[in-house]
Amino acid sequence: MKFTSQEISRHNNQASCWVVIHGAVYDVTDFLDSHPGGAAVILRCAGKDATEEFDSVHTVELLSEALPQAALQGYIDPAGGEKPKDKPDAMDAKQSKPDHDTLPPLQSLINLHDFEQVARQRLRPTTWAYYSSGADDEISKRNNSSVYQKISLRPRILRKIPAVNTATAILGFSTTLPVYISPVGLAKLAHPEGECALAAATGKEGLVQVLANGSSMPIEQVMKSRTSPNQPVFQQLYVNKDIQKSVETVRRAEKAGATAIWITVDSPVVGKREMDERLNLRVTATDNTAEGKGVAKIMASSISSVIDWEILIWLRQLTGLPIVLKGIQCVEDAVLAYENGVQGIVLSNHGGRSQDTAQAPLLTLLEIRKFAPYLIKSKMQIFIDGGIRRGTDVLKAIALGATAVGLGRPFLFSLSGYGEKGVRRMVEILRQEIEMNLVFLGVTSLEELEVEMVNTSRLEKHLIAKL
Repeated sequence: MKFTSQEISRHNNQASCWVVIHGAVYDVTDFLDSHPGGAAVILRCAGKDATEEFDSVHTVELLSEALPQAALQGYIDPAGGEKPKDKPDAMDAKQSKPDHDTLPPLQSLINLHDFEQVARQRLRPTTWAYYSSGADDEISKRNNSSVYQKISLRPRILRKIPAVNTATAILGFSTTLPVYISPVGLAKLAHPEGECALAAATGKEGLVQVLANGSSMPIEQVMKSRTSPNQPVFQQLYVNKDIQKSVETVRRAEKAGATAIWITVDSPVVGKREMDERLNLRVTATDNTAEGKGVAKIMASSISSVIDWEILIWLRQLTGLPIVLKGIQCVEDAVLAYENGVQGIVLSNHGGRSQDTAQAPLLTLLEIRKFAPYLIKSKMQIFIDGGIRRGTDVLKAIALGATAVGLGRPFLFSLSGYGEKGVRRMVEILRQEIEMNLVFLGVTSLEELEVEMVNTSRLEKHLIAKL
């Protein structure tokens, strides 16, 4: 059946909500309440062409998975006038992307901060706000980075270093650097290939990717983008309010070939990310005048806040894959995680995106060294993320006992505009910095890094724990 734009535009409310995606007309009224991102996201496109908004975060294959066949009402009549769409306004103008020709040559970018500056200029304002924002006054976000600057290195001289080895193992999987991609959602907002481009780049660079629970690309497609069938991909898990959806996520990941589950617990509720909320557009459905929520709030609306340590028992009954607990923010919980037998923990405050003024993960690592040193190099691997932007940051974390570090935002920023090539250039820069600073420290491998190679005296006074 063919519909004119005028006919489609009448279905612009919660009682009757139609959208157009790639010329097909869908009745999504019954899907509003079950949409993972909330009804408001769809209602802003009610009675209009939603192709651009849909493509920015989803693949076409998702339509057949999410909607019943009966939802397809027909197709837009090409002879019935223009496609139904929003009228351009000032916000649309601000949202437009610069031309690709304006991107600086990749070789002109010489550190991770350069990628951030390019991304800030290129990404849509709402995308930039979602990727870069922290909670409240963004104190934790800033401290995550600045705390590394308060630790000094203690280089050794006259050490014959013919070559260095930066390889390590994460949960038994070899990696060429002690670096992995932290789970970052909606990568398709940065580049059409999204998480698939990240998978291809990490495969060629010999790294590990943790696929976000809110990935904009299905895990099956990400797995096909790997460079070899043995390339490890770990699956992040947020426990859903509807526990069956979490069951489906784990089983789907296991079937697709994921080799570990990283259960995230540092954001049981979404933080107050004000920049993200300010830049979100107003919902335009005729019978819904509520302000639109920020992307983060929409993405986190289904996360359960009523889980405890027993969730690990549930997860072990569901899968035999290794379990990593992401979001440890104090030594007390690190000890509990060890006692609960997880294979790894991530020291993380969610990139400063959850509770503002939560201590920097590096302080938590120092707490562990002081109050529970037996956790260092134990059967439970310790990972850390948040604010890492330099090779020296990586080596400081490893010297203090971390197995590897996670980077999130830098991978998204390097993906922006450049795709896989940008990601590989970013990794190349980080690799050069790590290798160079290993030589300065007078060691040939990560195993030779020792706590005596760093001076943490400026941070020791901040260590507080109750064990």
